[in-house]
Amino acid sequence: MAINLRIMFALNQYTILALRILAGLIFVWSGFGHARDPEGSSKDLGLPKPIVLLVGIVELLAGLGIAGGLLTRLSAVGLMIVMLGAMHRKALVWHSGFWGKGSQGWHYDLLLFLIALLVFATNGGEWTIDRLLFGAQAASSYIF
Repeated sequence: MAINLRIMFALNQYTILALRILAGLIFVWSGFGHARDPEGSSKDLGLPKPIVLLVGIVELLAGLGIAGGLLTRLSAVGLMIVMLGAMHRKALVWHSGFWGKGSQGWHYDLLLFLIALLVFATNGGEWTIDRLLFGAQAASSYIF
């Protein structure tokens, strides 16, 4: 049985696109909640209100960035930093464990970190706004 490399490449790109969109939606939703009600989120997370607002804005903008593929690598780095902070908080401050109680562990944050790492490593794949705007320059850039 011969492997059709064009089909495999297309499947690879569809998969990366689907992961980007799904992760982007998750981060946009979370970021919108933190940015809309930083005081309530501050109490829930045990963090100062300005930090929660900053995290919310980063999640919102970087989520849009990876979903659309605009400033893809920069967005992915921002989300990886947010996820490292979330894992630190859950593992070392709240001591919730990997699975946590009631699924409140840091396993979910690790998956989102790894998706952001994949987006960074692949520069979001072939189908990004960056590539539409900047062409081949986007493929070799570590900024976008």
